[in-house]
Amino acid sequence: MNRVRLGVNVDHVATLRQQRGTLYPDPVAAAAVCELAGCDQITIHLREDRRHIQDRDLGLLRKTVQVPLNLEMAVTDEMLAIALATRPDTCTLVPEKREERTTEGGLDVVGNERAVTTAVARLQAAGIRVSLFVDPDVAQLDAAARAGAQAVELHTGDYANARGAAQAAELERLRTAARHGASRGLEVLAGHGLDYVNTRAVAGIPEIVEANIGYAILARALFVGLDRAVREMLALLER
Repeated sequence: MNRVRLGVNVDHVATLRQQRGTLYPDPVAAAAVCELAGCDQITIHLREDRRHIQDRDLGLLRKTVQVPLNLEMAVTDEMLAIALATRPDTCTLVPEKREERTTEGGLDVVGNERAVTTAVARLQAAGIRVSLFVDPDVAQLDAAARAGAQAVELHTGDYANARGAAQAAELERLRTAARHGASRGLEVLAGHGLDYVNTRAVAGIPEIVEANIGYAILARALFVGLDRAVREMLALLER
């Protein structure tokens, strides 16, 4: 495969559903469309406050998704218990604050290394691949390697929000982090804020093998349909 793998995050299908408390639109149905369009993974974030994805969604997706299922989750006893019971293919450990609109930055592995290491070990013992969502920072990448994670997902939010020279500097920061992560034996992924304008440059970083993208794809799907939105993003991820 001569392109970056695409994980489609279907959280915001559930966000729309939860706004009205209806049974639709269903993220389980959306995941099936994304699979048929050729995505490589389905990603969901089961948050503590259940603002979008619900436990029911996780259970059904585990039974129906045929590509790998990636569960984004906080490092808490509740989420560890849920992950160990449902056995997604990958768990991505992320920071989580109730008041944030979306994830605002990477997991502080350096400051929470003992708890993260314990969580990684418990998940891996159950056969679950573990990725850590981190800022493109060498110290965090080193801590992720020490914690035993198989992969890191670089937080691309600062790059996505920057413009001009500042964006070029953030892209170089991602390049440096990707090289360092790969040198530590970590599979390097990317995600947060990637869209149809800024993704191609990230896909050009050789060490990055996967991107997890949700909001941009679902927003585009409002105008062109979900199948086409996924296929257009897959085209942007060609090397």
